[in-house]
Amino acid sequence: MPTDTSSIRFNDRVAAMQPSATLAMKSRATEMRRKGHPVVALSAGEPDFDTPRTISEAGIEAIRSGYTHYTENPGGMELREAISNKLARDNGLQYKPSQILCSNGAKQSIALATTVLCDEGDEVLIPAPYWVSYPEMARFAGAEPVVVSATVENEYRLTPEQLDEALTDRTRLFILCSPSNPTGSVYTEEELEALAEVFRQYPDVYVLADEIYEYVLFDDAEHVSFASLDGMYDRTITVNGFSKGFAMTGWRLGYLAAPEPITTACAKVQGQFTSAPCSVSQKAGTAAMTMDMSPVYRMVEAFRQRRDYMVERLRQIDGIRCPMPKGAFYLYPDVSAFFGATTPGGTTIDDSSDLCFYLLEEQHVALVPGTAFGASNGLRISYASSMEDLETAMDRIQEGLDHLSA
Repeated sequence: MPTDTSSIRFNDRVAAMQPSATLAMKSRATEMRRKGHPVVALSAGEPDFDTPRTISEAGIEAIRSGYTHYTENPGGMELREAISNKLARDNGLQYKPSQILCSNGAKQSIALATTVLCDEGDEVLIPAPYWVSYPEMARFAGAEPVVVSATVENEYRLTPEQLDEALTDRTRLFILCSPSNPTGSVYTEEELEALAEVFRQYPDVYVLADEIYEYVLFDDAEHVSFASLDGMYDRTITVNGFSKGFAMTGWRLGYLAAPEPITTACAKVQGQFTSAPCSVSQKAGTAAMTMDMSPVYRMVEAFRQRRDYMVERLRQIDGIRCPMPKGAFYLYPDVSAFFGATTPGGTTIDDSSDLCFYLLEEQHVALVPGTAFGASNGLRISYASSMEDLETAMDRIQEGLDHLSA
């Protein structure tokens, strides 16, 4: 028999937590597909490529050989040594295996670092547009997220002047995502150095560098790890993983590298909450760290071609401003010119959320509104889909916007 659940009391931090907007949009699109609607979903942050065969075979071999038991809580030594070698080779960073913690996805690594470093009264500085989970993780740790808005004119990259103005004596953590989800923006070495120069004046502030899109770069863009900058190693938590660059989203494997006391504290929390990541995934991750990167380069080239197509189509639409992203697989066009417009059904488009749900319900294209990313002027489009889907989606978006009345 159903019972009344209205009186259930929840932890205040859980009750205040907002659900992930990207997952909510994906769920809504899936529901509409089940009902027979031909939805094209450009909302999920997931490569549409299979995991490279070398990686998958390593996972299969792990199962066949019985590597299916618990590993050490921070991850097996083989994987941590492989990550240590990768960080030295690709990023110029020297981390011992004891400074590396493997987790159930990079998302968990970010949550762990935020939890162990932040407390009541602390502030977490987050540039917007931001990945949807950053503010919620800060709140769950008891800290206050402080959002600093980057502009479309600066291609959504924070300036050192903005950073300096936002830092206070309560700032505990700054979250940096480059290449960026949701904008695809990539900071140059000079821009990162300018931010580091500001941080040198605030020695008590830590930086969480989310580098999960490190390998997804276009044109002349280069990835620079923030911890490699002068004086930043001892105050940076470098977070990375396997989901984006290696198309391993479902394997759920990420890691962080940090000063050993921070890694130890994170491992303590992980040991009580989840323990080590899947042993089979760890074997697959070890293979990823040492494989021929040709499959990754082919995937990135496909993303570049899609990016070029999507930006060209979007820039042909009057009222849209769309920076050319240098990384990841997202676009973040400014669509504020359409706010105040009216749909054929007589509904007013007040913000990007209204616009996204109009395009979903009427044109069957799933996007994610900028309200979820702290920058309501825009919306996020993932082009990690087939060219056929992208062409269909752009035709529908164009049609939907053409039907709006000023």
